Amino acid sequence: MFEGQPKGLFALALANTGERFGYYTMLAVFALFLRANYGLSAGMAGTIYSSFLMFVYFFPLFGGMLADKFGFGKMVTTGIIIMFVGYLLLSVPLGGDMTALVVMLAALLLIGFGTGLFKGNLQVMVGNLYDDPKYADKRDAGFSIFYMAINIGALFAPTAAIKIKEWAETSLGYSSNDAYHFSFAVACASLILSIAIYYLFRSTFRHTEGGKKKADKSQAVSSNEPELTKEETKQRIVALCMVFAVVIFFWMAFHQNGLSLTYFADEFTDHTVEGVQAMAFDVWNLVLIILIVYAGFALFQSKTSKGRGIAAAIIIAAVALLVWKYSRLQGELGIEAPIFQQFNPFYVVALTPVSMAIFGALSAKGKEPSAPRKIAYGMIVAAAAYALMAFGSMGLPMPQTVMGADGEPVAQHVADVTPNLLIGTYLILTFGELLLSPMGISFVSKVAPPKYKGMMMGGWFVATAIGNQLVVVGGLLWGAVPLWVCWSVFLVICLVAAIFMFAMMKRLEKVC
Repeated sequence: MFEGQPKGLFALALANTGERFGYYTMLAVFALFLRANYGLSAGMAGTIYSSFLMFVYFFPLFGGMLADKFGFGKMVTTGIIIMFVGYLLLSVPLGGDMTALVVMLAALLLIGFGTGLFKGNLQVMVGNLYDDPKYADKRDAGFSIFYMAINIGALFAPTAAIKIKEWAETSLGYSSNDAYHFSFAVACASLILSIAIYYLFRSTFRHTEGGKKKADKSQAVSSNEPELTKEETKQRIVALCMVFAVVIFFWMAFHQNGLSLTYFADEFTDHTVEGVQAMAFDVWNLVLIILIVYAGFALFQSKTSKGRGIAAAIIIAAVALLVWKYSRLQGELGIEAPIFQQFNPFYVVALTPVSMAIFGALSAKGKEPSAPRKIAYGMIVAAAAYALMAFGSMGLPMPQTVMGADGEPVAQHVADVTPNLLIGTYLILTFGELLLSPMGISFVSKVAPPKYKGMMMGGWFVATAIGNQLVVVGGLLWGAVPLWVCWSVFLVICLVAAIFMFAMMKRLEKVC
């Protein structure tokens, strides 16, 4: 699956993995930190948290505009430096007074703006690798690999954040509140790793960095696309805006994993597991499964007996270790709602080679769907995930709350639905994500007019930001309507978006 890809892809993907690991490590404990350190209410902490997420995905629009003028490489480097300063501020324990709160908000602003300079422009550079005709047919596969790298960081981040905080408390004797800052310091270290990877392997992608002085020369050498007329430019921008409109509603539905689906995990899902099911809640078991998947592909795709032998040995060792760990299980394992967040990145990493193999086989037969068609299919798959939730929620009671001693409403656990419902839902949602997200980014990088590439990639992130803001719909529906109605709202939204995509398909495929 990695053969024939430009070398620069792997350097850029690894640089992004480091940054994403730090980002998701910070996010894993940030909401808890806000309440514990500053004494904020759940509502105020949630407002800061969601606003930060929105700005992280909104600032790439401005980052793209700046990159179109000054170059993608300069903005990526500047973004890492600004993010580092922001995470560094978060890493310093300043207490919980008003001054500390203001510093924290300033740190969030720096992280958001730095991410805006870094994230979208790095992805534009990945797309620029495929302007070379010899790599053009591998663009979608390349973005799938790049997207997989993002989720490797996301897979380990929650466990890392929790373990580092516990280590700071037990081994170093820090208070619970101060220990959170060690989790934020991880982001600083990961950014140092990212910038080191970026510059060590810069020679493999330097030609994609753009910039005023070398932009014309770089485009003349690497791009096989003819000059666009004003009408063609307009058609492409309109097509991209239609895709952005659909993307808004996908992320609105998908990111319920951090809101209403997590509420469901907390209030309606069994908090104990045992046997094989318990194995799924250990991140290292998931890593072993990923190794088995990748080694399995290597076993069949390797061109040498040595390569096949190494792949077979990895499979045997991983299976043996899983069997050994299963034999040591004793009794029930308690689980908490946030642990379900590990399944989405696990599925992305594990299923990416499967997705690439399927589309590779279709491409060989000349039957691979276009990127817009894949996006439409992704919306249908997301609708199927919420159909499963709606069916599984039939007959369940309404969410229930009581008033706590502090006067705040406290959610009650009212049912013990099998965790398999959420595990299955996340699996289906991930299929939809793999069809939509990496394919959408690939589509933007391919269709965006050359002089607007940065801004158009920023537009993709603005759509994501709006979708993140609309996630609040799940919170408004929670407890106001029966559960099956709540999930059906997202089912209908996804289906309507898919119908819109199919209605516009000829227009969208015309610019591919």
